[in-house]
Amino acid sequence: MGAGIAQACAAAGLPVTLIDLDAARIARARIAIADGLTRSVNKGALTGHERVAAMGRLRGATNYHALSGCDFVIEAATEDEALKIGILKRVGDVVRDDAVIATNTSSISIGRLAATLERPAAFVGTHFFNPVVLMNLVEVVRGPQTGESTVDTSVALARMLGKTPVVVKDAPGFVVNRLLCPMLNEAALAYSEGVAAASDIDDSMKLGCNHPIGPLALCDLIGIDVVLAVMKVFHHDFQDPKYRPAPLLEEMVTAGHLGRKTGRGFYTYDTP
Repeated sequence: MGAGIAQACAAAGLPVTLIDLDAARIARARIAIADGLTRSVNKGALTGHERVAAMGRLRGATNYHALSGCDFVIEAATEDEALKIGILKRVGDVVRDDAVIATNTSSISIGRLAATLERPAAFVGTHFFNPVVLMNLVEVVRGPQTGESTVDTSVALARMLGKTPVVVKDAPGFVVNRLLCPMLNEAALAYSEGVAAASDIDDSMKLGCNHPIGPLALCDLIGIDVVLAVMKVFHHDFQDPKYRPAPLLEEMVTAGHLGRKTGRGFYTYDTP
C-alpha cells in the first residue's frame, strides 16, 4: 500500500520521500513503483516522459529525519496498532508543526492513535484502497480530535491524486470495510463448512451480484492476515459475536497462507 500511495503521489507531480526499515526494502518499493508506472504508460494513462519525471520525484531513506520537510506524511504499515503507534510517534518527533500526519488503516480507531500524539488535531485517517492506482475512493476519517483544516487538507490531497474523497466518522471499519469484511468472513465460513468450492463461491457472487471479483479471491488479494486483523478489531470494538473471525482465517495465517503475497491462500499462485 505504501508503494501504491507513493506511486499515485509521484505521478500527480508531488515529491515523495519513502521511509522503510532498510535500503533493500526501499529498492523493492522503487522497482514496484517503476513497474506500476510502466503499466500506466502501456495503458496510455502516462507518457514515457511523465514516467521518468515521476521516478525522479522519489527518494528513499531509513532515517525518519528525512521527513522533516514534508507537508503530509502517510503511515502505511500493516494493521497492527502497536506497530502503527510506534511509527507515528517517531514521525511526530521529526515533522514540522504545520505538517499533517495520516494513517492508512482499514479499521483501527483514529481517536486511539491520535491520543498517543502531541498534535492530535493534525492527525487523520486516509484509507486508500488496493490497488491504489485503480481504486478511486479515499475514506478521509475524521477522529474526535481531528481539526477541520486537517480534514480539508486531506480532502484536497485526495482530489489532487485524482481520487474521490468521502469524509467518514471514526467508527470500526469506517464504511467500506464495515460492509465488506463481514462478507469476506462469511465466505470463508461457507467454504470451511463445505457449502461450495472456492471457485464456485466466487463465481456465485460475480454472476449473482455482479461483483468484479469473488470474496475469496479478494481475501487473497487483500491478504488473509489483513482480513483477519480487521475482523479481530470488529469483534473487540463492537463486542458483538456476529463479527467473530472465521477459524479458517486463523488457521491459514498460522500456516503462512496469506494469499497472493505468499503464493498461497484460498487459491495457489505461480509467484508471490
